[in-house]
Amino acid sequence: MIYYGILDQNRSERDCMIVNVSKAKAQLSRLIDMAYHGEKVVIAKNNLPLVELVRHQPEGKRSFGLLAGQIEVPDDFDDECEEINSMFYGSET
Repeated sequence: MIYYGILDQNRSERDCMIVNVSKAKAQLSRLIDMAYHGEKVVIAKNNLPLVELVRHQPEGKRSFGLLAGQIEVPDDFDDECEEINSMFYGSET
């Protein structure tokens, strides 16, 4: 069953709520809460579905050092370049 912009507490899990943008603006906090608790919420424009609100799922921990041994950083990496400094700060003449 599809509900268009009606916030009804007696829906089953398979129901989908489609809300037009104008109503979604006024009910955003409640729609976010519904999506967080597993309900399917779709935001539409002119009754055409555009986006679905979904709960954020962390992608997991990032692992550092994926390119270890594959790239080489030169010893003068942090040295300033006079040519670039003169482009930013002007030349001292």
